[in-house]
Amino acid sequence: MKWITREHPKIDRIACPWLIKNFVDKHAEFIYTHPDKVKEQAKKLNAIPFDIPDVEFSHYEDKCTFDYIIEKYKLTDPALKTLAIIVRGADTDRHDIAGQASGLWAISAGLSFNIKDDHELLNKGMMLYDALYSWAKHLQKEKHTQNPVDHIFMDVYNKFIRQKSSQKKTPDWVKELKQIIQDQVDANLNLTEISKTLDINPSYLSREFSKHFNNLSFGEYIRKRRIEKAIELINGNSYSLTEIAYLTGFSDQSHFTRIFKQHAGKSPSAYKKDIKSKANTNS
Repeated sequence: MKWITREHPKIDRIACPWLIKNFVDKHAEFIYTHPDKVKEQAKKLNAIPFDIPDVEFSHYEDKCTFDYIIEKYKLTDPALKTLAIIVRGADTDRHDIAGQASGLWAISAGLSFNIKDDHELLNKGMMLYDALYSWAKHLQKEKHTQNPVDHIFMDVYNKFIRQKSSQKKTPDWVKELKQIIQDQVDANLNLTEISKTLDINPSYLSREFSKHFNNLSFGEYIRKRRIEKAIELINGNSYSLTEIAYLTGFSDQSHFTRIFKQHAGKSPSAYKKDIKSKANTNS
């Protein structure tokens, strides 16, 4: 069977072919084309369109196309469930839901930057997901450092952090973290890297984050701040929506549109149209 999607893949459009080839149809053929031509070419070539809006194989709520394929074909391998969370975190900029998500995004973005031929990129990307699947299947419990002294040190450190934070109503790291997010909301932020900057254990930071940030997870808060910035830029009327998506840290236009609609209740284009309509009415 032929499958077709948008050109210049990064996460879902590499992960899904790997999943299909290994667990659905080993003879599957994949086609990449211009976003505006996917549906037209799908009909012409009798191919299944995927990872584009308004088709069956796409994103649903907070899940990505990789999740849908697992559900559609009733794939029950526990390793795939683990891999799905990593893919979802990387593909939807929610690096807080899986520690490996930020690494997958970084490597995938680098591959996409270095390799311009989509099918060559797919072949190289297949090796990446082979490795991730092997880790999820056989190596999850292994650690690079097995020294028990390290674990004792971390336990003592965590207790010290908890004791120190309980002495203040608003910890200093909260103020510093808010400033980091404000200054770098368009960047590829993740708690693991931020924890190094703040000199705080990443597990503690992940656990305590929502207590100081409106009961939102790190990913939810980042998306909220990005949409708030996007609204400011739309109101300023100085940038196109494509430029605004880039300036607010979204990996592609469709992801930006989907998240914007979740927060603002309408698409960016509809929001911008309303702004122009109000401006014309008042003039």
